[in-house]
Amino acid sequence: MTNTASHAPSPAGPAPFQGHSDEKARQILDGARSIFLRDGFDGASMNDIAKTAGVSKGTLYVYFQSKDQLFAALIRHEKQQQAEQMCHWLDGKVSGDARAVLTALGRQLVAKLTKPYNVAQVRTVMAVAPKFPEIGRAFWETGPHYGKHRLAAVLDQLVETGELRIADTRTAATLFIQMCQGDATKKLMLCVVDTVTTEEIEDMVGAAVDLFLAAYAPRR
Repeated sequence: MTNTASHAPSPAGPAPFQGHSDEKARQILDGARSIFLRDGFDGASMNDIAKTAGVSKGTLYVYFQSKDQLFAALIRHEKQQQAEQMCHWLDGKVSGDARAVLTALGRQLVAKLTKPYNVAQVRTVMAVAPKFPEIGRAFWETGPHYGKHRLAAVLDQLVETGELRIADTRTAATLFIQMCQGDATKKLMLCVVDTVTTEEIEDMVGAAVDLFLAAYAPRR
Protein backbone atom coordinates (compact mmCIF):
# COMPACT_ATOMS: atom_id res chain seq x y z
CA MET A 1 0.00 0.00 0.00
CA THR A 2 1.23 3.50 -0.80
CA ASN A 3 0.65 5.83 2.16
CA THR A 4 0.02 9.25 0.64
CA ALA A 5 -1.88 11.04 3.39
CA SER A 6 1.18 12.68 4.89
CA HIS A 7 2.82 13.44 1.55
CA ALA A 8 -0.02 15.06 -0.41
CA PRO A 9 1.21 18.28 -2.04
CA SER A 10 -0.28 21.62 -1.15
CA PRO A 11 -2.69 22.97 -3.80
CA ALA A 12 -1.63 26.54 -3.25
CA GLY A 13 1.99 26.68 -4.37
CA PRO A 14 4.07 29.76 -3.62
CA ALA A 15 2.10 32.95 -3.02
CA PRO A 16 2.50 35.09 -6.18
CA PHE A 17 1.83 38.29 -4.21
CA GLN A 18 3.92 37.55 -1.14
CA GLY A 19 4.56 40.72 0.85
CA HIS A 20 1.58 42.55 -0.67
CA SER A 21 -2.08 42.93 0.26
CA ASP A 22 -4.02 39.71 -0.21
CA GLU A 23 -7.22 41.70 -0.58
CA LYS A 24 -5.78 43.79 -3.40
CA ALA A 25 -4.38 40.67 -5.07
CA ARG A 26 -7.79 39.00 -4.97
CA GLN A 27 -9.30 42.15 -6.47
CA ILE A 28 -6.84 41.90 -9.35
CA LEU A 29 -7.47 38.18 -9.80
CA ASP A 30 -11.24 38.80 -9.94
CA GLY A 31 -10.72 41.36 -12.69
CA ALA A 32 -8.33 39.09 -14.54
CA ARG A 33 -10.81 36.21 -14.41
CA SER A 34 -13.45 38.32 -16.16
CA ILE A 35 -11.10 39.49 -18.89
CA PHE A 36 -9.48 36.10 -19.55
CA LEU A 37 -12.92 34.50 -19.74
CA ARG A 38 -14.18 37.19 -22.11
CA ASP A 39 -11.14 37.63 -24.36
CA GLY A 40 -9.01 34.52 -23.87
CA PHE A 41 -5.33 34.66 -23.00
CA ASP A 42 -4.09 36.17 -26.27
CA GLY A 43 -6.85 38.75 -26.45
CA ALA A 44 -6.61 39.88 -22.83
CA SER A 45 -4.61 43.01 -22.12
CA MET A 46 -3.08 44.16 -18.84
CA ASN A 47 -4.73 47.53 -19.43
CA ASP A 48 -8.22 45.97 -19.58
CA ILE A 49 -7.45 43.82 -16.55
CA ALA A 50 -6.37 46.87 -14.55
CA LYS A 51 -9.54 48.78 -15.52
CA THR A 52 -11.82 45.87 -14.69
CA ALA A 53 -10.05 45.25 -11.38
CA GLY A 54 -10.27 48.94 -10.47
CA VAL A 55 -6.53 49.42 -9.99
CA SER A 56 -3.89 51.42 -11.76
CA LYS A 57 -1.66 49.72 -14.28
CA GLY A 58 1.29 50.54 -12.05
CA THR A 59 -0.35 48.73 -9.12
CA LEU A 60 -1.09 45.76 -11.34
CA TYR A 61 2.57 45.41 -12.28
CA VAL A 62 3.63 45.67 -8.64
CA TYR A 63 1.73 42.43 -8.00
CA PHE A 64 2.21 40.65 -11.32
CA GLN A 65 5.09 41.47 -13.65
CA SER A 66 3.56 39.93 -16.78
CA LYS A 67 0.33 38.59 -18.19
CA ASP A 68 1.55 35.00 -18.07
CA GLN A 69 2.55 35.35 -14.39
CA LEU A 70 -0.89 36.77 -13.64
CA PHE A 71 -2.64 33.96 -15.49
CA ALA A 72 -0.55 31.32 -13.68
CA ALA A 73 -1.45 32.94 -10.36
CA LEU A 74 -5.12 32.92 -11.32
CA ILE A 75 -4.91 29.22 -12.19
CA ARG A 76 -3.31 28.43 -8.82
CA HIS A 77 -5.93 30.49 -6.98
CA GLU A 78 -8.84 28.90 -8.84
CA LYS A 79 -7.56 25.37 -8.39
CA GLN A 80 -6.86 25.93 -4.70
CA GLN A 81 -10.44 27.06 -4.17
CA GLN A 82 -11.79 24.10 -6.13
CA ALA A 83 -9.59 21.69 -4.17
CA GLU A 84 -10.86 23.09 -0.88
CA GLN A 85 -14.47 22.78 -2.04
CA MET A 86 -13.93 19.26 -3.36
CA CYS A 87 -11.86 17.89 -0.51
CA HIS A 88 -13.01 19.55 2.71
CA TRP A 89 -15.29 16.63 3.53
CA LEU A 90 -12.38 14.22 3.06
CA ASP A 91 -10.18 15.87 5.68
CA GLY A 92 -11.50 13.62 8.44
CA LYS A 93 -11.99 9.89 8.66
CA VAL A 94 -13.76 8.39 5.65
CA SER A 95 -16.97 6.66 6.66
CA GLY A 96 -19.18 4.31 4.69
CA ASP A 97 -18.40 1.47 2.35
CA ALA A 98 -16.15 1.84 -0.66
CA ARG A 99 -18.99 1.94 -3.19
CA ALA A 100 -20.78 4.78 -1.42
CA VAL A 101 -17.60 6.81 -0.90
CA LEU A 102 -16.34 6.39 -4.45
CA THR A 103 -19.73 7.04 -6.03
CA ALA A 104 -20.19 10.31 -4.13
CA LEU A 105 -16.66 11.46 -4.88
CA GLY A 106 -16.85 10.47 -8.56
CA ARG A 107 -20.11 12.32 -9.13
CA GLN A 108 -18.80 15.45 -7.45
CA LEU A 109 -15.57 15.30 -9.44
CA VAL A 110 -17.18 14.88 -12.86
CA ALA A 111 -19.85 17.51 -12.15
CA LYS A 112 -17.05 19.96 -11.37
CA LEU A 113 -14.87 19.03 -14.36
CA THR A 114 -17.73 19.38 -16.84
CA LYS A 115 -18.85 22.86 -15.77
CA PRO A 116 -18.53 25.34 -18.69
CA TYR A 117 -16.05 27.58 -16.88
CA ASN A 118 -13.72 24.68 -16.10
CA VAL A 119 -13.87 23.44 -19.69
CA ALA A 120 -13.05 26.95 -20.96
CA GLN A 121 -10.16 27.18 -18.52
CA VAL A 122 -8.67 23.88 -19.66
CA ARG A 123 -8.92 24.96 -23.31
CA THR A 124 -7.07 28.18 -22.52
CA VAL A 125 -4.35 26.44 -20.52
CA MET A 126 -3.76 23.88 -23.26
CA ALA A 127 -3.49 26.66 -25.85
CA VAL A 128 -0.89 28.68 -23.96
CA ALA A 129 1.10 25.92 -22.20
CA PRO A 130 3.55 25.30 -25.10
CA LYS A 131 4.58 28.96 -24.99
CA PHE A 132 4.30 29.36 -21.20
CA PRO A 133 5.06 25.99 -19.57
CA GLU A 134 4.79 27.50 -16.09
CA ILE A 135 1.07 27.97 -16.70
CA GLY A 136 0.70 24.31 -17.60
CA ARG A 137 2.67 23.33 -14.49
CA ALA A 138 0.54 25.57 -12.27
CA PHE A 139 -2.61 23.95 -13.60
CA TRP A 140 -1.22 20.44 -13.24
CA GLU A 141 0.19 20.87 -9.74
CA THR A 142 -2.87 22.53 -8.22
CA GLY A 143 -5.45 20.55 -10.19
CA PRO A 144 -4.97 16.98 -11.45
CA HIS A 145 -1.80 16.24 -9.44
CA TYR A 146 -3.24 17.49 -6.16
CA GLY A 147 -6.57 15.74 -6.76
CA LYS A 148 -4.81 12.45 -7.42
CA HIS A 149 -2.95 12.63 -4.12
CA ARG A 150 -6.08 13.50 -2.17
CA LEU A 151 -7.97 10.60 -3.71
CA ALA A 152 -5.04 8.28 -3.01
CA ALA A 153 -5.25 9.30 0.65
CA VAL A 154 -8.92 8.29 0.67
CA LEU A 155 -8.07 4.97 -0.95
CA ASP A 156 -5.42 4.43 1.75
CA GLN A 157 -8.13 4.72 4.38
CA LEU A 158 -10.37 2.28 2.53
CA VAL A 159 -7.45 -0.15 2.32
CA GLU A 160 -6.81 0.19 6.05
CA THR A 161 -10.45 -0.60 6.87
CA GLY A 162 -10.40 -3.64 4.58
CA GLU A 163 -12.80 -2.18 2.03
CA LEU A 164 -10.22 -2.30 -0.76
CA ARG A 165 -7.05 -4.19 -1.61
CA ILE A 166 -4.65 -1.92 -3.51
CA ALA A 167 -0.87 -2.13 -3.77
CA ASP A 168 -0.38 1.31 -5.39
CA THR A 169 -3.08 3.80 -4.43
CA ARG A 170 -1.65 6.64 -6.53
CA THR A 171 -1.94 4.62 -9.72
CA ALA A 172 -5.39 3.42 -8.68
CA ALA A 173 -6.45 7.04 -8.05
CA THR A 174 -5.35 8.05 -11.54
CA LEU A 175 -7.28 5.18 -13.10
CA PHE A 176 -10.43 5.98 -11.14
CA ILE A 177 -10.39 9.65 -12.12
CA GLN A 178 -9.92 8.80 -15.78
CA MET A 179 -12.63 6.14 -15.76
CA CYS A 180 -15.16 8.44 -14.10
CA GLN A 181 -14.76 11.05 -16.84
CA GLY A 182 -15.29 8.56 -19.65
CA ASP A 183 -15.23 10.51 -22.90
CA ALA A 184 -17.35 13.36 -21.51
CA THR A 185 -14.59 15.89 -20.97
CA LYS A 186 -13.06 15.22 -24.39
CA LYS A 187 -16.44 15.70 -26.07
CA LEU A 188 -16.88 19.00 -24.25
CA MET A 189 -13.37 20.14 -25.09
CA LEU A 190 -13.91 19.40 -28.78
CA CYS A 191 -17.42 20.94 -28.80
CA VAL A 192 -19.00 17.62 -29.77
CA VAL A 193 -21.56 18.26 -27.02
CA ASP A 194 -22.47 21.38 -25.07
CA THR A 195 -23.40 19.81 -21.75
CA VAL A 196 -23.34 16.54 -19.82
CA THR A 197 -26.52 15.61 -17.98
CA THR A 198 -26.77 14.42 -14.40
CA GLU A 199 -27.98 11.06 -15.67
CA GLU A 200 -24.94 10.71 -17.93
CA ILE A 201 -22.64 11.53 -15.03
CA GLU A 202 -24.35 8.95 -12.84
CA ASP A 203 -24.02 6.30 -15.56
CA MET A 204 -20.32 7.03 -16.16
CA VAL A 205 -19.45 7.08 -12.49
CA GLY A 206 -21.53 3.97 -11.78
CA ALA A 207 -19.68 2.05 -14.49
CA ALA A 208 -16.32 3.32 -13.21
CA VAL A 209 -17.10 2.28 -9.63
CA ASP A 210 -18.23 -1.18 -10.77
CA LEU A 211 -15.02 -1.73 -12.72
CA PHE A 212 -12.85 -0.29 -9.95
CA LEU A 213 -14.37 -2.53 -7.32
CA ALA A 214 -14.09 -5.55 -9.60
CA ALA A 215 -10.35 -4.91 -9.74
CA TYR A 216 -9.66 -3.78 -6.18
CA ALA A 217 -12.33 -5.17 -3.85
CA PRO A 218 -10.88 -7.81 -1.51
CA ARG A 219 -11.65 -11.42 -2.37
CA ARG A 220 -14.31 -12.67 0.02
